[in-house]
Amino acid sequence: MLSRDDKKVLLEIARTTMDSNIRKGKIQEVDENSYSKSIQTHAGAFVSLHKDGKLRGCIGRFQPNKPLYELVRDLAISASTKDYRFKPVESGELENIELEISVLTPLEKITDPEEIKLGEHGIYIKKGSSSGTFLPQVATQTGWNLEEFLGHCARDKARIGWDGWKEADLYIYESLIFTEKEYSRK
Repeated sequence: MLSRDDKKVLLEIARTTMDSNIRKGKIQEVDENSYSKSIQTHAGAFVSLHKDGKLRGCIGRFQPNKPLYELVRDLAISASTKDYRFKPVESGELENIELEISVLTPLEKITDPEEIKLGEHGIYIKKGSSSGTFLPQVATQTGWNLEEFLGHCARDKARIGWDGWKEADLYIYESLIFTEKEYSRK
């Protein structure tokens, strides 16, 4: 469980790290002694960047090998500079970018796609060395039905074809999502 203060701290870590990395080429140092036990635990997370209401970068990790505050710091750098779908964020864009953090529950393997609750569950599809995911909010934002949610993830993310999910391993997870807008940045 993350408190309101924990969420604000994680957003501030992501923001200051991203700004420092892009403006100065330095990675923000973090002081673990000042953080709550909640953000020192290990949990999967995604950091998403939005500009003018559109995705500008998104990177995440399901299996964390470090505390949440460190993972968020690293993901903020990656989302702003290493998402292959976008050019690296430039310093002039920083003021127009809004951060969103999704803290994930552990993956749960399912056998029946009907177990997926659109808008509540994210999906992770894996077949051989191919995999792809959609966060829970993707179904809500796109208005896709279950078959579209699975099909787009299989084809567009895992690259195993529209019906590839039918012969793949399916996992679900939930996420606690919070944004800078909720905490009145600016």
